[in-house]
Amino acid sequence: MPHELLLLLPLAFAAGLVDAAVGGGGLIMVPGLFAVFPRETPAALMGTNKFAAIMGTASATVRYARQVKLDWHILLPSALAAFCGSYAGARVIHLLPASSVRPLVIGLLLVMLVYTWFKPAFGSEDAGRPLTRRDLYVGLAIGAAIGFYDGFFGPGTGSFLIFLFIRFFHFDFLRASASAKVVNLATNLAALAFFVPAGMVYFSYAIPMAVANIAGAQVGSRMALKGGNLWIRRLFIVLALVLLARLIWQTLAG
Repeated sequence: MPHELLLLLPLAFAAGLVDAAVGGGGLIMVPGLFAVFPRETPAALMGTNKFAAIMGTASATVRYARQVKLDWHILLPSALAAFCGSYAGARVIHLLPASSVRPLVIGLLLVMLVYTWFKPAFGSEDAGRPLTRRDLYVGLAIGAAIGFYDGFFGPGTGSFLIFLFIRFFHFDFLRASASAKVVNLATNLAALAFFVPAGMVYFSYAIPMAVANIAGAQVGSRMALKGGNLWIRRLFIVLALVLLARLIWQTLAG
């Protein structure tokens, strides 16, 4: 086993665990890849990360689908819109530096955190209402917008999806997290549609990391299903705070 995998496999497991519950696995795995391979091209490291991450996301999606009610007639069109949006975001990234959107993302994260913090009932119960044609259009808009964001910039995609699903569809945190996996799976597929043909995936590392990510995703989804909404809500707030702090630090550090 290459010595790099001794560092990367635990990170991939941890990333899969966290990502399965509330998203944000990239906050763990991407810095790890850049630390282990400081001289490799960023695109190849991102492609390697996406390959491993999509396996864990798919694994968590299957587990959630067996135990959580998912509205496929909303999620599948939303996932398709997210796929198209993510591919478009990746295609136009050269027109505008991704760092230019960081202040906007910081502002959105602050709003999301404040809203969630001061509304303790937010996401605590699922309204269970039937979704309408209007919800379908909202789902398409969410998928396209978040997909484009994921292809263009990326950090916090899962957290934004969870927040929006609760806000507009009145899901609880568990159902929103499970639904977010379906859409996130589509955005990762769109990224791989570019990275794999371009040869920007190190499969000798990506495949073992994918196995570790799947194992982490199974543990994370099981914890989420067992811990319920309160546990996911707390982890969601912690993850959003960590992401916010990281983006602020990057902005101040230039």
